[in-house]
Amino acid sequence: MSNIYDIVEQLKEGKTMLYPTDTILGLGCDAKNEEAIQKIYEIKNRPSSKSLIILVDSPKMLQDIVEVPELAWDLMEYNEKPITIIYDNPKGLPKSLIAEDNTIAIRLTDDLLCKKIIGRLNEPIVSTSANLSGDPSPKVLKEVHPEVIKGVDLVLDECETFEPHFTASTIIKLGLDNEVKVIRE
Repeated sequence: MSNIYDIVEQLKEGKTMLYPTDTILGLGCDAKNEEAIQKIYEIKNRPSSKSLIILVDSPKMLQDIVEVPELAWDLMEYNEKPITIIYDNPKGLPKSLIAEDNTIAIRLTDDLLCKKIIGRLNEPIVSTSANLSGDPSPKVLKEVHPEVIKGVDLVLDECETFEPHFTASTIIKLGLDNEVKVIRE
Protein backbone atom coordinates (compact mmCIF):
# COMPACT_ATOMS: atom_id res chain seq x y z
CA MET A 1 0.00 0.00 0.00
CA SER A 2 1.39 3.39 -0.89
CA ASN A 3 -1.60 5.69 -1.34
CA ILE A 4 -1.13 8.36 1.35
CA TYR A 5 -4.87 8.88 1.75
CA ASP A 6 -5.51 5.17 2.32
CA ILE A 7 -2.56 4.88 4.71
CA VAL A 8 -3.75 7.83 6.78
CA GLU A 9 -7.35 6.57 6.90
CA GLN A 10 -6.10 3.24 8.22
CA LEU A 11 -3.88 4.96 10.80
CA LYS A 12 -6.91 6.96 11.96
CA GLU A 13 -8.67 3.61 12.48
CA GLY A 14 -5.90 2.45 14.81
CA LYS A 15 -3.92 0.36 12.33
CA THR A 16 -0.17 -0.20 12.58
CA MET A 17 2.32 0.00 9.72
CA LEU A 18 5.73 -1.18 8.63
CA TYR A 19 7.31 1.72 6.77
CA PRO A 20 10.63 3.23 5.68
CA THR A 21 11.87 6.15 7.74
CA ASP A 22 14.76 8.58 7.38
CA THR A 23 16.92 5.97 9.11
CA ILE A 24 15.74 2.34 9.02
CA LEU A 25 12.53 0.36 8.55
CA GLY A 26 10.12 1.27 11.30
CA LEU A 27 6.92 0.24 12.96
CA GLY A 28 4.48 3.06 13.38
CA CYS A 29 0.99 4.24 14.16
CA ASP A 30 -0.88 7.39 15.07
CA ALA A 31 0.99 8.65 18.14
CA LYS A 32 -2.29 9.80 19.70
CA ASN A 33 -3.99 6.38 19.46
CA GLU A 34 -3.47 4.43 22.68
CA GLU A 35 -4.73 1.11 21.30
CA ALA A 36 -2.44 1.31 18.26
CA ILE A 37 0.52 2.14 20.52
CA GLN A 38 -0.22 -0.95 22.61
CA LYS A 39 -0.30 -3.04 19.40
CA ILE A 40 3.20 -1.77 18.56
CA TYR A 41 4.45 -2.91 21.98
CA GLU A 42 2.82 -6.31 21.43
CA ILE A 43 4.24 -6.74 17.91
CA LYS A 44 7.75 -5.98 19.18
CA ASN A 45 7.28 -7.96 22.40
CA ARG A 46 8.67 -4.87 24.09
CA PRO A 47 8.03 -3.93 27.71
CA SER A 48 5.89 -0.80 27.95
CA SER A 49 8.44 0.63 30.38
CA LYS A 50 10.70 1.23 27.35
CA SER A 51 9.29 4.31 25.66
CA LEU A 52 9.00 4.84 21.91
CA ILE A 53 10.21 7.57 19.56
CA ILE A 54 7.77 9.74 17.65
CA LEU A 55 8.23 11.63 14.39
CA VAL A 56 6.92 15.11 13.63
CA ASP A 57 6.87 16.85 10.27
CA SER A 58 7.38 20.48 11.25
CA PRO A 59 8.82 22.82 13.86
CA LYS A 60 5.26 23.87 14.71
CA MET A 61 4.17 20.30 15.48
CA LEU A 62 7.29 19.86 17.62
CA GLN A 63 6.55 23.07 19.52
CA ASP A 64 2.95 21.98 20.08
CA ILE A 65 4.27 18.97 22.01
CA VAL A 66 7.31 20.30 23.90
CA GLU A 67 9.14 23.45 24.83
CA VAL A 68 12.12 23.39 22.47
CA PRO A 69 15.37 24.71 23.94
CA GLU A 70 17.29 27.00 21.57
CA LEU A 71 20.17 24.50 21.49
CA ALA A 72 17.85 21.86 19.96
CA TRP A 73 17.44 23.93 16.78
CA ASP A 74 21.22 24.14 16.37
CA LEU A 75 21.63 20.40 16.99
CA MET A 76 19.00 19.59 14.37
CA GLU A 77 20.46 22.01 11.83
CA TYR A 78 24.10 21.00 12.13
CA ASN A 79 23.92 17.26 12.80
CA GLU A 80 24.97 15.30 9.71
CA LYS A 81 22.56 12.43 10.27
CA PRO A 82 19.02 12.31 11.64
CA ILE A 83 18.84 13.28 15.29
CA THR A 84 16.29 12.27 17.89
CA ILE A 85 16.10 14.54 20.89
CA ILE A 86 14.63 13.59 24.24
CA TYR A 87 12.66 16.54 25.60
CA ASP A 88 11.20 17.27 29.03
CA ASN A 89 7.52 17.74 29.89
CA PRO A 90 5.62 16.70 26.74
CA LYS A 91 1.97 17.63 26.42
CA GLY A 92 -0.98 16.19 24.54
CA LEU A 93 0.40 12.65 24.16
CA PRO A 94 -0.81 9.35 25.61
CA LYS A 95 0.92 8.31 28.85
CA SER A 96 2.20 5.13 27.19
CA LEU A 97 4.54 7.24 25.03
CA ILE A 98 5.93 9.27 27.91
CA ALA A 99 8.92 7.89 29.83
CA GLU A 100 8.83 7.55 33.60
CA ASP A 101 10.96 10.71 33.93
CA ASN A 102 8.29 12.69 31.98
CA THR A 103 10.29 12.89 28.74
CA ILE A 104 9.62 12.00 25.11
CA ALA A 105 11.99 11.22 22.24
CA ILE A 106 11.10 13.14 19.07
CA ARG A 107 12.68 13.40 15.63
CA LEU A 108 11.79 16.16 13.20
CA THR A 109 11.91 14.04 10.06
CA ASP A 110 13.21 15.09 6.66
CA ASP A 111 11.89 11.97 4.95
CA LEU A 112 9.33 12.94 2.30
CA LEU A 113 7.08 9.90 2.76
CA CYS A 114 7.03 10.33 6.54
CA LYS A 115 6.30 14.05 6.16
CA LYS A 116 3.39 13.31 3.81
CA ILE A 117 1.87 10.77 6.19
CA ILE A 118 2.29 12.98 9.26
CA GLY A 119 1.06 16.07 7.44
CA ARG A 120 -2.06 14.34 6.12
CA LEU A 121 -2.72 12.68 9.51
CA ASN A 122 -2.02 16.01 11.22
CA GLU A 123 -0.58 14.09 14.16
CA PRO A 124 2.86 12.71 15.01
CA ILE A 125 3.53 9.05 14.31
CA VAL A 126 5.30 6.42 16.37
CA SER A 127 8.64 5.33 14.97
CA THR A 128 10.40 2.33 16.41
CA SER A 129 12.68 -0.15 14.68
CA ALA A 130 10.87 -2.99 12.91
CA ASN A 131 12.36 -5.73 15.05
CA LEU A 132 11.43 -7.92 17.96
CA SER A 133 12.68 -6.34 21.17
CA GLY A 134 16.35 -7.20 21.66
CA ASP A 135 16.94 -8.32 18.05
CA PRO A 136 19.08 -6.31 15.60
CA SER A 137 17.28 -3.61 13.63
CA PRO A 138 16.49 -4.80 10.10
CA LYS A 139 18.04 -2.75 7.32
CA VAL A 140 15.92 -4.19 4.49
CA LEU A 141 12.54 -5.90 4.28
CA LYS A 142 13.92 -9.45 4.00
CA GLU A 143 15.58 -8.96 7.43
CA VAL A 144 12.27 -8.18 9.16
CA HIS A 145 11.19 -11.07 11.38
CA PRO A 146 8.11 -12.89 9.99
CA GLU A 147 6.30 -12.37 13.31
CA VAL A 148 6.66 -8.61 12.90
CA ILE A 149 5.27 -8.71 9.35
CA LYS A 150 2.42 -10.96 10.49
CA GLY A 151 1.60 -8.67 13.43
CA VAL A 152 1.49 -5.37 11.57
CA ASP A 153 -1.65 -4.21 9.73
CA LEU A 154 0.02 -2.46 6.76
CA VAL A 155 3.30 -3.01 4.95
CA LEU A 156 3.97 0.02 2.78
CA ASP A 157 5.05 -0.73 -0.79
CA GLU A 158 8.12 1.47 -0.33
CA CYS A 159 9.55 -1.12 2.09
CA GLU A 160 10.26 -3.43 -0.88
CA THR A 161 12.94 -1.17 -2.34
CA PHE A 162 14.07 0.61 0.82
CA GLU A 163 17.79 0.87 1.48
CA PRO A 164 18.84 2.79 4.59
CA HIS A 165 21.06 5.85 4.36
CA PHE A 166 21.75 5.68 8.11
CA THR A 167 21.76 2.78 10.56
CA ALA A 168 19.92 4.72 13.26
CA SER A 169 19.48 8.25 14.48
CA THR A 170 21.69 9.97 17.00
CA ILE A 171 19.79 10.23 20.29
CA ILE A 172 20.48 13.14 22.61
CA LYS A 173 18.74 14.00 25.86
CA LEU A 174 18.37 17.75 26.15
CA GLY A 175 17.02 19.24 29.34
CA LEU A 176 15.35 22.63 29.58
CA ASP A 177 18.52 23.72 31.40
CA ASN A 178 20.45 22.89 28.16
CA GLU A 179 22.15 19.93 29.81
CA VAL A 180 23.15 17.57 26.98
CA LYS A 181 23.57 13.82 27.33
CA VAL A 182 24.41 11.65 24.31
CA ILE A 183 22.39 8.41 24.50
CA ARG A 184 23.36 6.96 21.08
CA GLU A 185 25.77 8.31 18.47
